[in-house]
This record gives sequence, structure tokens and C-alpha cells, in this order.
Amino acid sequence: MNGAALSRWTMAYFAAAFGFLIVAEALMACGYGFPAVAVEAPETLVLVHVTAIGWLSLLMCGALFQFVPVLVGQPLQGRCLVLPALLCLLAGLACLLAGFLSLSGVVEIGFPVLGCAAVLLAAGFGLVATALARTLWSARRTGLPMPARFVAVGLACLAAAVLLGAVFALTFAGLLPTTDVAGWGLPAHAVAGFGGWLTFTAVGVSYRLLPMFMLAPETERATTRLAWWSGSVALFLAIFVAPAERALSGSDASLVVAGLLGCVALACYGADLLFFYRRRKRRAIELNSRSAVGAFACLYLMAILAVAMTVMGEAVHHLGVLVFLAAYGWLGGLGLSQLYKIVPFLTWLECYGPVMGRKPTPRVQDLVVERRDGPWFILYFAAVLGGMAALLTGRPDLFRLAAVAMLAATAAIGLELVLARRLFNVAREKRLPEGTVRPHLFFAAQR
Repeated sequence: MNGAALSRWTMAYFAAAFGFLIVAEALMACGYGFPAVAVEAPETLVLVHVTAIGWLSLLMCGALFQFVPVLVGQPLQGRCLVLPALLCLLAGLACLLAGFLSLSGVVEIGFPVLGCAAVLLAAGFGLVATALARTLWSARRTGLPMPARFVAVGLACLAAAVLLGAVFALTFAGLLPTTDVAGWGLPAHAVAGFGGWLTFTAVGVSYRLLPMFMLAPETERATTRLAWWSGSVALFLAIFVAPAERALSGSDASLVVAGLLGCVALACYGADLLFFYRRRKRRAIELNSRSAVGAFACLYLMAILAVAMTVMGEAVHHLGVLVFLAAYGWLGGLGLSQLYKIVPFLTWLECYGPVMGRKPTPRVQDLVVERRDGPWFILYFAAVLGGMAALLTGRPDLFRLAAVAMLAATAAIGLELVLARRLFNVAREKRLPEGTVRPHLFFAAQR
């Protein structure tokens, strides 16, 4: 970790994110949102934003506050912004969900709650971006390493996604003139959020985490640079150029080019993943790295399905399948697999780091029990594939069963993370040597 300080509120972000994941999976298990209703229905919007903002974005923000300083070798700038950002994001998401529930007729709210959501979410993500951008900027003289450049592009995409989302919210709230903003802005909003902010940033972070946890070479490769360039250009074309081109001429040429460049980026990323796994020095792969293979498989399965559906002209019809696979197979699966390592790793640093070399301490692996936990990851990814198959075959009943299995696996993994945080699996005689304190569940102690 290059001596980087622990981020005080990262665990709070993780806890909030995990709570929203449980909520999202419970909603799917109860038949709320897609596929029981249309993709564009307010109920589906509730489910999508609980997942995209509540689960994936809070998870990403918490991880970046800890690992961006590691990427650039500089302390986090603007630490005082981290907690206010979390509070703004939670309040903004609550307002956003209330607004969608109002649109669906479940509740009646007498003030423009969607307008409040736009302001609070923009403020929250603005504080996040400010702290992370300042940290990246502090390393400009030594040059940003390639993983940090992925994060920088992801932050730019976050700004675009938040701006478009705020326009949508203010329009639905009646605070902006009603226009056809959804026609040209909704695809750009989705690409900026899922493709840029979440996926491109996750790729960048994985370029650091995988080598660090598997002891693989961290040398910058030509494929890494090509993945960054092709992916960055693809995102620029899809978010900024394609909407303007479609509005002016009705053509989708830039979107086709963006798709081809995206395939190049994925191919290069796949080559780098193979390099990490094959050249690792840690022969026995830990559970977090083994389970991450399921997430990578979902990423490439999603890409293959997207290409095949586009060729057959069925991409719009099966958009929900692709979003589900991206949110829960690729991004959600990667998030769960890496949390399984990150939470024990940060817990170990917080508890045993101060006495390392002076007192006998357990290993990071001793905070979890991989043999007990492995089946839960198998169940999770099997349920995701089952949910995908149910969506493709039009079986909402089977999709609900798959969601129940996902919920069970997620709850079990979450319990294991709590046990790791509380040092439950560490032998009693090694648990708390002199000079150590049991970590708090939701935040790191300041030293």
C-alpha cells in the first residue's frame, strides 16, 4: 500500500452499498420492476438507480478514496469532503427514489423532490470528484500511471452522467422546459454511467488490485495503453459525438465506430488479464481472484451477446438482459469478489499494522474461511446466469427464483465480511495482541 493512510469512511461507503445491493435483490425477488413491468417504467427506474447509485457507485467511491492515493503515491486531498459526500449521496438517492415512486403513483409528494435529488446527487458526486481529481492532479509532475488514467477518464464520464441525470430529474420535476432530452440523452447517460464511470474505472482499479493481490508483474504493457486509448475514444464518441450526429443527420456511424473501438479495448484488457493470471508469483489463487474470473466471464459474455444482438437487430429488445448482466454479473460480481479481499485486507492493516514486526499477528487470509465461503460465490454467479437465461426466454417466474438465489448468496457473503471485520475467524490467542484494538464496523479509527 506504499504507506498510504487508511480512508476513514471507506467502510461506511461499503456498508451502505451492500445494504442497497440487498434491497435491489429483494425487489427483484419480489417481482418489482423489470421484467414484471417495462424497462422504462418508474418501478424499473427505482431498481436501476438503487443498483447503479446505491450499490455500484457507492462501492466505487469508497474503493477509490482508499486506492487512488495508492495508485499515484500521494495522500488523499480533501479528506474533509468524504463524509459530506456520502451524506449528500444518500439523501439525494432517497429523494430520487421518492420521485420515481411518485411518478408510479405509489406516493404523492407536494414538492419537487426530483429537483432536490438533482441538487443533492450533483453535490455529492461533485465532492467525490473534487477530492479524487485533486489527488490525481497532485501527482501530475511525476506522471499518472496507467491505472490512474483509467480513473481520470471514469471521473470525466461521471460528470457527464450526473449532468445528464440532473437534466432528466429537473425536466421530470417541471423545473426545465419539456423537450425530447430522453431521446438523445438517455443512451449517453447510460453509456457514461455504466460504460465510463463504472466499467472504465473498474478496469483501471483492477489493473492495480489484481497484480497486488496475486503478486503479478505490474509493468505497463502496450495492450494496456491501447485499451486506454481505444476505450477513451469509444466513450467520447458514444457520449458526445453520437447524440449530436443522430440529432443532425440521423446517422449512427460514430456509434458503430465506438462499438468497434470498445471491442478492441475489451480484447486488450482480456490479454492483460491472462498475463496477470499466468505470470502471477502466488501459485495458489485466493478466492477473491478465483471468483473474479466469474465477473470477467460475464463481461465477455455480455460483449458477445451485445454484438450478436446488434447484428440481428435485437439489441433494443434485449436491453434489459445486457444491463442485468453488466450490473450484477460483471460489475456486481467483481465488486463482491474484491470486497472479499479488500475488507479483510484493510481490517488487517488497521488492527495489526501498528504492531507488525513487534507482536505475533495472523495473516490476512486468517480473517476469512475460503473453504466455507467459496460455494456462495458459485451460487451467486450460477444465479446470475440463471437470471440471464430467464430473461432471454421470457420467464419472469424463473427470474424471481434466480434473484432469490442471488439474495441468499449475497447475504451469506455479507455476513462473512462482517465476521472478518469483527475478527471472528481469528484464533482467540492471536485475535487482539497487546497494542491492538478491535476495528469499528463502519469506519476506521484515526491514528
